[in-house]
This record gives sequence, C-alpha cells and structure tokens, in this order.
Amino acid sequence: MAHLVRMPVLVLVASAVWVAGGLVSPFTVGFLVVLTALERRVGGVRTACVFLLGHVLATLATEVPVGVGVLVGYLPDSSLHRLDYGVSFGVAAGVGALGGVLRPWVGWPLLGVFGWMLVRNLVAFTDPMTNWGHLIAFGIGVAVWPLVRMPAAPVRLRWGRV
Repeated sequence: MAHLVRMPVLVLVASAVWVAGGLVSPFTVGFLVVLTALERRVGGVRTACVFLLGHVLATLATEVPVGVGVLVGYLPDSSLHRLDYGVSFGVAAGVGALGGVLRPWVGWPLLGVFGWMLVRNLVAFTDPMTNWGHLIAFGIGVAVWPLVRMPAAPVRLRWGRV
C-alpha cells in the first residue's frame, strides 16, 4: 500500500507479474495453463484484459481498505508494508472467465472446485486480505462472461493502401 500510493501504475504492473516461489511455483503453472486455455478461446487481447481487470480491481479492493484502516487508526502502520503477489489475482480472474467459455461439463466443475477452494481458504482465515482478493478476482472473471463470449470482430486487411 505504501508503494501503491506513490507509484500506482508501476506497482500494479510489477505486482501483476510477481510470482511467489519463482518459475517452478504452482502460480506459474496456473498462470500458463489457465491463461493459455483462455487465450486459445477468446484471443490474446481479451485474455490480457481479463487478467489485468482481475488483478487491478482485486488489488484495489483489498489494498484501499487497508490504507483507510491505517488512516483511521484501526490498523497499525506495518499493514502498509505487505508483499502482494498479484499474479494469483489475475489467474483467479482467468479461471472465472475460462469457466464461462468451456463446455458446461468441464466449466461448471472447474468453477465449483476452484470456488470451493477459495471459500475454504477464506474460512481458514490465514490471510483474509489475499483470500478476499482471490474471491473478488474470481467473481470479476465470472462477471466478464458476456464480454469473453462475444464473437470476435473479423480482421479486414486493406492491401495496397497505407
């Protein structure tokens, strides 16, 4: 939160690709599998938009209340200096969106298992801010179904003209 106030764009971009555990972590595998599957179905631009929308909105939805809590004295100043591994918010949004473009016999179980896992983590109360962020990002992914299900506009090339 401390860096988000000073350099919001840089912090949001950097945290979007920050992976806990490096290249061999489950987050990296999830990132590759989920976003590749989504990109194959809806295209790169829409996939990037889903990822960024989930990451940015979930980050703001979880970090802004922390900043307000510190300002009003409800939380200690140390709350402003947590690390946020934002790639997981983008992946959670990707899973939510992917569930809407897969065949129902695959999409619904994916949404059910992933949603159950997120709720279970939230109930365990080990890291409520991050767990709420995952659930918010997942909901954002589900909310963008109308956008990712729209047919892509055809690309029309005009040869011979600049």
